[in-house]
Amino acid sequence: MKFALCNEMFEARPMAEVCSVASRLGYHGIEFAPFTLAASATEVSPKQRREIRKVIKDHGLETVGLHWLFARPVGAKNLSPLHMTTPEQAVWQRTRDYLAALLDLCHDLGGKVLVLGSPKQRSILENQTKQGAWKRAVEMLRSVLDQAAGLGLTICFEPLTVEEGMKMVREIGHPNFKIHLDVKAMSSEAQPVAAVIRSVKAADIGHFHVNDPNLYGPGMGEVDYAPIAQAIRDVGYDKWLSVEVFKYDPDPETIARKSIDYLHQFWP
Repeated sequence: MKFALCNEMFEARPMAEVCSVASRLGYHGIEFAPFTLAASATEVSPKQRREIRKVIKDHGLETVGLHWLFARPVGAKNLSPLHMTTPEQAVWQRTRDYLAALLDLCHDLGGKVLVLGSPKQRSILENQTKQGAWKRAVEMLRSVLDQAAGLGLTICFEPLTVEEGMKMVREIGHPNFKIHLDVKAMSSEAQPVAAVIRSVKAADIGHFHVNDPNLYGPGMGEVDYAPIAQAIRDVGYDKWLSVEVFKYDPDPETIARKSIDYLHQFWP
């Protein structure tokens, strides 16, 4: 099992500093929120992409991929609205084109997975049916998955419920489209997290975020990872576990250290 850090908790710190912390603590990779690199993925120049990739490699790390794909910094200007289920064709096309640009960015940074969360940008709009929103999302994903395959990338769908997410995975039926599992999200489901994990096969899991419903890292809340770790072993998932948190106090280093120390209890 390999451990990664999601970079947004370090906010504006230099990439070399982020990588130094991750490497020193024993992480194997870095996962990016694109808005931490620039207001738009298209604004990350080829030179910057090469430099970021080199810094990561120089610290003995790997680029895992991207998440928060359609989110953007508060106050960012000159950005068209993005929404993947909208019936408005112009907005849908801009979103589709931006997703294609994110695929290129992920590849250029050396990543392999893109986690499709960004709930505000895929929500059901007023006067729109769930069926209509679902159809638009499926159309968009199908339109870029051959590009993803050509670049060696996997789009990982982060669902409201894993059961619903697997319905989309099965409907699309593309080897480069898989389910994304997230402990915080699964903690809100009716079944225990371990049972939710066992409901899918390792071949269907594209990526995995570890955290706690209290918005901190694994081991920093009430969720016991012993049954979760056993379920992960039982289904045979052996790729990345990325620490994704939403509260950054007391500081990123403390969160990163406590998280990996806890994970090492189950994956020495």
